Amino acid sequence: MWLVSVLIGRDIYRDAAQELSELASSCGYDVLGLTEAKRDRPDPKTFLGSGKIEEIKEEATACGAQALIFDVALSPAQQRNIEKATNLLVWDRTNLILEIFRQRAKTREGQLQVELARLTHLSTRLVRGWSHLERQRGGLSKTGGPGEKQLELDRRMLGSRVKALKEQLKKLEKQRNTQRKSRQKGDLLTVALVGYTNAGKSTLFNRLTRSGVYAADQLFATLDTTARRCYVGEDTEVVLSDTVGFIRGLPHQLIEAFKSTLDEAAQADLLLHVIDSSNIAQEEQISEVNKVLEEIGAKDIPRILVYNKLDASGKPPFLTSDDSGRPIAVGVSAQTGEGLDLLKDAIREIAVAEHEKVQTGEEPDNEDWLAEFER
Repeated sequence: MWLVSVLIGRDIYRDAAQELSELASSCGYDVLGLTEAKRDRPDPKTFLGSGKIEEIKEEATACGAQALIFDVALSPAQQRNIEKATNLLVWDRTNLILEIFRQRAKTREGQLQVELARLTHLSTRLVRGWSHLERQRGGLSKTGGPGEKQLELDRRMLGSRVKALKEQLKKLEKQRNTQRKSRQKGDLLTVALVGYTNAGKSTLFNRLTRSGVYAADQLFATLDTTARRCYVGEDTEVVLSDTVGFIRGLPHQLIEAFKSTLDEAAQADLLLHVIDSSNIAQEEQISEVNKVLEEIGAKDIPRILVYNKLDASGKPPFLTSDDSGRPIAVGVSAQTGEGLDLLKDAIREIAVAEHEKVQTGEEPDNEDWLAEFER
């Protein structure tokens, strides 16, 4: 694989090239090289312009690469044009992330969600598979000939499969909602771990709940949501959920397909936004996570910033509170366990405060909390 990392306009992603390489490696591909490019705006035909595409072709073919992966979302036309110009298979960022999700999905629900996202993405690119027949249309019937007929058949079959997937996911969503309501009846605070992929959410989840959820130093190590009871001290328990990691340019098809799974975050009482404190692009990653939280309707849910991987950044554990004494940020190392007592204290403090509000009939004011959090 030959990688193409592209920055557009004033966008700044300090780890863009490294992240693209990690994504490709996570997918099991051998990375032979990388071209970095920057444009003020995309070229409508080939995204980068014919000159740059020719340069990429020469570099890639010289190394024996058989495919290109672009770190941007390409339109169907751009993808076709680049393939024609380079005689190489072309994937964009959406293709790559969808393929990683396909490889990692383990549960039935996860597999259905990924298939739905892939088919939704494919529906905009069906014409690519029949481009060799399009040339025949002029001399064939008014209906467009065999190419068009086959395309319509494919679209009909794809539409039927998408409908079936949505129906199956709807049933699973009802089951998930029933399980969620059952947990909520227990008067336990529901806490969801969210964050950029590979920030250490699953490792933290295992530390807090003494579970064995799969965790690895790779992007999207786990896709399936898991919920466990978590003891945070002084006879206080919460329900903690580990959710799928977010990433820059997370395909909209995946957000839609994983809606029921992401609802674990949207329906939580508290979010623990896990951040890789050792990553040079942590501010950009925080911003990307906030964008997804807004898209799934979780923007106003109270949260604690959990700065993880202190063992890598070399910083000591810490706990920061707002003017009213409510915890807003904690520094921990899920790997070594440092700072976890501070995090449990912070969760317990909020759990007790929320329980008291429920007992007195007082409604939590998320908007005031968010305003205080963002100050």
